[in-house]
Amino acid sequence: MGSQFLEKQKRIWRQMDPDQFIISDTSCLIALERIDKLEILKDLFSKVFITNEVAIEFGNTLPQWIVVRTVKNLNKQNELSKLVDIGEASSIALALEIPQATLVIDERKGRKIAKELNLKIIGTLKVLLKAKENGVISSVQEIIDQLEENEFRFSQAIVTSLLKQANELKP
Repeated sequence: MGSQFLEKQKRIWRQMDPDQFIISDTSCLIALERIDKLEILKDLFSKVFITNEVAIEFGNTLPQWIVVRTVKNLNKQNELSKLVDIGEASSIALALEIPQATLVIDERKGRKIAKELNLKIIGTLKVLLKAKENGVISSVQEIIDQLEENEFRFSQAIVTSLLKQANELKP
């Protein structure tokens, strides 16, 4: 099943539209679940993948539409886990195995590593912007307010930039 299987999987992934599927780290799942908005991911992306490690970190029952994948390259995952937590390490490792995937990751160190590995990344806030652009939500500010009420904190500069892009900047 080794390398031939992996190469076949990579060919299949390359044929898929990269904007239609994501690999999510734990933070995005927890943030959206806390405000009962996890469905945003389902409505926005045709596939949402997570790793076994992220499923464990998430800790709650997962909806059926979230697909749990096992990382094949455990050596890479172990190497990455020396730099970031196991959920981030496994998500980055899985993103390396799915060449066209977009990785949803918020933690600064994990984002830096993912960029160095030439992975396509977005954060939870960018997911919200995409959701508004695609008519999944009507207000980015409303969701940010709910997240902040649930103790999620974001850089004010990033929030301001995002709200400008969403045409929602408060005067």
